[in-house]
Amino acid sequence: RADLFAFTLDQSAGSFSPNTRYRDYAIGPSMIHWESQSVTRAESPTGQRYQRHAALGSAVMLFGRPNTAERAFHFLGPGTYMDHRSEMPMAIRWCLAHVLPGDLFVQYAAAAA
Repeated sequence: RADLFAFTLDQSAGSFSPNTRYRDYAIGPSMIHWESQSVTRAESPTGQRYQRHAALGSAVMLFGRPNTAERAFHFLGPGTYMDHRSEMPMAIRWCLAHVLPGDLFVQYAAAAA
């Protein structure tokens, strides 16, 4: 049982519509800010699954890439739910099991700027 989240940091190019341009980025070397689908509420079954994944015996695996020109995604490793703000989309903070290497952290943190 696992949720696999693949995200693109720079969504200014490609086929990203305004309602699918999520703000995903590194907050710190071991923390990722990730936004759910635009219809996800915290109390919905999906929102509850994200929040309670560990208690439910489910893993969350995070994959990211800088932009659509990069075909491959970096496997960032397993994440653990920390908290969230807002909903539709839910802005979730995931704690990574492994620290991002320095070059990836710089690249992924720059997406917030």
